[in-house]
Amino acid sequence: MTCWYEGPLAAFDTETTGVDVETDRIVSAALVVQDAPGTRPRVTRWLVNPGVPVPAAATEVHGLTEEHLQRNGRWPAPVMYEVAQALAEQAAVGRPVVVMNAPFDLTLLDRELRRHRASALDRWFERSPLLVLDPRVLDKHLDRYRKGRRTLADLCAHYEVELEEAHDAAADATAALEVTRAVGRRFASRLERLSPGELHTLQAVWHAAQARGLQAWFARTGTEEIVDPAWPLRPDLPAAA
Repeated sequence: MTCWYEGPLAAFDTETTGVDVETDRIVSAALVVQDAPGTRPRVTRWLVNPGVPVPAAATEVHGLTEEHLQRNGRWPAPVMYEVAQALAEQAAVGRPVVVMNAPFDLTLLDRELRRHRASALDRWFERSPLLVLDPRVLDKHLDRYRKGRRTLADLCAHYEVELEEAHDAAADATAALEVTRAVGRRFASRLERLSPGELHTLQAVWHAAQARGLQAWFARTGTEEIVDPAWPLRPDLPAAA
């Protein structure tokens, strides 16, 4: 039987106006679907006019200016519907979806759906659950004592995955997919007997433990930042924009 990391995978990524999932907006998104390692992926891209100012700091990251998005982007409501539908299609066929730092992208998508469609992301997976693979969580659990940061660029360097056009949603999704395959191969003895469904459940446990460890470190260093242990989706907050 083919191991999950050698089989069909999809990957999802977004670019945004900032890093606050409650108030920031999606400006671009991409879904990459690959039937097997080495095969040509199918890529779906979305460009969004968020309807709010795009900070210069965000443009410096992903290169999308407010003017460009106003001229070429689509309104959020239909885009968020299409994105959620595309993810639901992956869930329906049981194809795992790679999402680097899933609580950020999936929570932001959830908030956008609530904002523009009056619909939570979970509603799209009532019939078939979304099976998420988060290379950040996997790598941090399987190689927990390795020092250094674990951004997508860092993971690509560590696992020798090429990252072209960083902070382009399609390029980042493709790289995250390849990193996840590389993690699977490197730790095959610990992962090959686990199904994507089992891994999804385990990652929620692993992420919560990682969050507790980071929160304890923040407490020791006097940092007031709060680390949310929820994975792959943070709970809704009454103060959400």
